[in-house]
Amino acid sequence: MKTCISRARLAVLPLALTAAFPVLAQNQPAASLNETIVTATRFAEPAESLPLGVSVITADEIRASGTTTVNEALMRLLGVVGRQDFYGGGDYALDLRGFGITADSNQVVMVDGMKISEADLGGTRLAGIPIDSVERIEVLRSSGAVLYGEGATGGVILITTKAGAGKARHNSASVYAGAGSYGLREARANATVAGGGFSLDVSGLKRDSDNHRDNFRSKVDGASVTGQWSNDWLRLGARYSQDSLDTGLPGALTAAQYAADPKQTTTPNDHAHIRNTRNSIFAEAMLGNWQLAADAGSRQKNLVSSLSGFPFAYDIDANNYSLRARNEARLGEVKNALILGTDYNDWSRDVLGAFGSVAQQSSRAWYVKDDVTLPGSGTRLSAGWRTERIAKDSTSAAAGLSDRQHAWELGVSQPVAQGVTVYGRAGRSFRLANVDEFSFTTPGVILKPQTSRDLELGTRWAYEAGKLEARLYRSMLENEIGFDPNAAGPFGFAGANVNFDPTRRQGLEIDASHALTKMVGLRVDAAVRKANFRSGPYAGNDVPLVPQRTLAVHADWTPAAGHHITGGVNWVSSQHPDFGNSCRIPAYATVDLRYAYQWQQVELSLGVANLFDRKYYTQAFGCAAGVTTSIYPEAGRAITAAMRVRF
Repeated sequence: MKTCISRARLAVLPLALTAAFPVLAQNQPAASLNETIVTATRFAEPAESLPLGVSVITADEIRASGTTTVNEALMRLLGVVGRQDFYGGGDYALDLRGFGITADSNQVVMVDGMKISEADLGGTRLAGIPIDSVERIEVLRSSGAVLYGEGATGGVILITTKAGAGKARHNSASVYAGAGSYGLREARANATVAGGGFSLDVSGLKRDSDNHRDNFRSKVDGASVTGQWSNDWLRLGARYSQDSLDTGLPGALTAAQYAADPKQTTTPNDHAHIRNTRNSIFAEAMLGNWQLAADAGSRQKNLVSSLSGFPFAYDIDANNYSLRARNEARLGEVKNALILGTDYNDWSRDVLGAFGSVAQQSSRAWYVKDDVTLPGSGTRLSAGWRTERIAKDSTSAAAGLSDRQHAWELGVSQPVAQGVTVYGRAGRSFRLANVDEFSFTTPGVILKPQTSRDLELGTRWAYEAGKLEARLYRSMLENEIGFDPNAAGPFGFAGANVNFDPTRRQGLEIDASHALTKMVGLRVDAAVRKANFRSGPYAGNDVPLVPQRTLAVHADWTPAAGHHITGGVNWVSSQHPDFGNSCRIPAYATVDLRYAYQWQQVELSLGVANLFDRKYYTQAFGCAAGVTTSIYPEAGRAITAAMRVRF
C-alpha cells in the first residue's frame, strides 16, 4: 500500500507543479523573450513548445565552470551519472536513465549531426573533443528512437560545435594554458578565420597528466578543422577531427587494497593506445518552405593494448549517411511541420592477432515525424514513425542477427499560462544485441530484440529570471539485453549475455535555473530514478550500477567587474554493483570551486576539484561475501591554475 501511495504522489507531481506555476508567476516578471534553440528534432527550433524534455549546456556555462571535457560538463552541470572508465584521459561511461553497465548501448551520441556511438561494448570516447570548440550540448532525456534509431531508449546526447552551429563566423582566436595537481599540463588553442561567406575553424588540445594512481599516466591530444561556405540559403562544408590517448591501465582494487592505498596499481605493466579519426561533409539548404540537410562521414578507431602481458588490438571503420528535410506550411490557421529522413550506417571491427575476429553491422532506416500546432490554444500534436532494417554478424558467433524493427511516438504539448507548458509523450523503442553481446551467450541461445514502451509527462515554466522543467517518465522493457553472471555461459563457465525477464525504468527529473540577482545565478538538476527487475530470479532487485537519486547544484557569482566565482555540489546516492543487491557502492558528494579574473583579453583562474578531498569511487563491478570489490578509485583534491587569452 505504501508503494502505491508513493507512486501516486510521484505521478501527480508534474501536474501539481503546473498548478502552482500560475500562482508563482504572479510574483515574477513576464516571460523572457530569449528562446532556447535546440536541435533535438534534427533541425534547429525553439524548445518551449516541444512535447519532450531537453537539457542544454551552453559554451558560456562550460567556460565559466572550468570543465575541460564533455563528460565533465555533463556530470558537473547536468548531474548526469558517470562511471570512470578503465582508461586515463578523463572519459566516463555516462548513463542518462539508469541502464548501468549497458548505458552506452541504450543511448545515442551525435556530434554535429553524425552518430559516433559504437556498435560494441568498447564505449564512446568524448574526452578527446576540444572543449573550447563546443557551442552547445543537448541531452534528450527520453527515447529518441524515431529520429535516432536503434539504442536510443535512454536518450540522446547531441554535441554541436561552434563551426557546426550554422551561426555567422567572425575572426577570433584564443589560447589556454593550465597546470595543476597530479602533474597536469594542458594547452588548448582555437582560431576562426572568416570572410566573403567562407570560414575556417581550427581547434586543438594537448593534456598530459600523471593522474591519481600508479600506472595511470595519460597523454591526450586532439584537433579539429572545419571549412565551410554559406550564403543566405545554402551552407556547404567539410570537417576533420582526430584525437589520441596513451595511457597506463592501473587495474581494479579489492576492498582491502582500496582501504590501504587507493593510489596503488595491480597491473603495473598494462597500457593502451587509442586513436579516433572522423571525416565528414555536410550541406544545408533553404528552398521556400523546405529545409534540406545532408551529412556523409566516416570514422576510424584504433586500439592497441597490453593486458597482463597479452596483446589486444582492433580496428573499427564506420560510415554514416543522413538525408533529411523539414517543411513548414499553414493550412488555414493551422501550422504544420513535417520532417522526413533516411539514415544509413555501416560499422566493422577487425580484432587482430591469432585469436582475432571480424564483426560487422549495417542499418538502413526511414522516418517521418509530423507536428501540428492548432490556432488559438497553441496545442501542439506530434506523431512519428521509423522503420529500420538491421543486420549484424561476427566470425566469433555461431549465427548473426537480422531483423526489421519499428519505433513510433505520439506527443502533445499545451500552453496553460504565461510561460507555462505541459506536455506528454508515448512511444516504442528498440535495440538488437551488439556484436560483443550476441557473440557470448548461453550455447544454442539466440538473443531476441529488446523493446520498450516509453511514457513521459512533463511541464516547463519560463520566466524572466529563469526556467524550470519537471519530467516524469516510465519505460517498460521486454527482453532487455545484458550480461548475467549466473547464466550458463560458453565453455562450461558461468556468465553469459541474456534476455532478462521484464524490467522497468521510472523516475522524476527536475532542471531549474534562476538568476537570484544580476550578479548571482543558480542551476539545479535533480533526479529520482528506479531501475528494477519486474519478474524472474531477480524480481524486485535494482539493476546494478544505477543510483536512485542524484543532485547537482551549480552557482555563479560576479562580485565585481572582472571577477567571477563559480562552484557546485554533486551528490550521488549509493548503488549496487551486483544483481543480488548484497553489496553497495557508497553515496558520495563532491564540491568544486573556481575563481577567475578577467583583465582585458586575459583571464586568470584558479580551480579546485573535490574541494574537501573526498575519498570515493564511481566504478566497481564485483561483490564477494557482501563486500564490494573490483574498485576503481577517483581522484582526491586537485588544484588547477590557468590562463586564457582571447584575440
